[in-house]
Amino acid sequence: MTDNKTDNKEVEQKKEGEAAQAAPVVFDSFDSATVEKQETSMTAPKRDFKKNTRRPGGPRREPRVKSEYDQKILNIRRVTRVASGGRRFSFSVAIVIGNRKGAVGVGTGKAGDTSLAIDKAVRDAKKNLIHVRSTKGFSIPHEVSCKYSSARIMLKPAKGRGIIAGSAVRDVLELAGVKDVNAKVLSPSKNKLNIAQATLKAIQMLKTPKAQVAKEPKKAE
Repeated sequence: MTDNKTDNKEVEQKKEGEAAQAAPVVFDSFDSATVEKQETSMTAPKRDFKKNTRRPGGPRREPRVKSEYDQKILNIRRVTRVASGGRRFSFSVAIVIGNRKGAVGVGTGKAGDTSLAIDKAVRDAKKNLIHVRSTKGFSIPHEVSCKYSSARIMLKPAKGRGIIAGSAVRDVLELAGVKDVNAKVLSPSKNKLNIAQATLKAIQMLKTPKAQVAKEPKKAE
């Protein structure tokens, strides 16, 4: 009996060995590349991560340099030009600039964008700057009236009353730094650009107090 049992065990062991040899070889899911990565990760030095010190939104822009001239937009119009391909739109801007210290100018500009048109108008106004001949109290020395195109205005000094004016005349006088002036628009035309140009022409017609006194005839004693 014991011999039969041992024989049976030997036969079973042989069958198991043969089955193990015949069975397909199954490899682990870890290949040599993954093993190498694990080894290098274990041996590689640790990296020092620095804190992000940059502010969100990218680098700061440089502050825009403030111009020495203040500006006031008189009028913005959308202009249409008919071409062969259809209508083309652009913007026309009239602007007045001044330093409130006696210098003032009016300019116009036209472009496809309002910002470009304003830049052109400012450059044009700087080319047409004039200087006001004012008194010590920053008023005008005498009364003056002027006509430009369809606009007619009158300026006269008003001591201690400030600027009494409207429309574009007030904008021009304020940016010129003139005080104590009474202005009147005499024409039915309300075109702001023409009124501003008439104001500039009237300012150019002003004479210094000394020249005005010399021009007046002397009274006979």
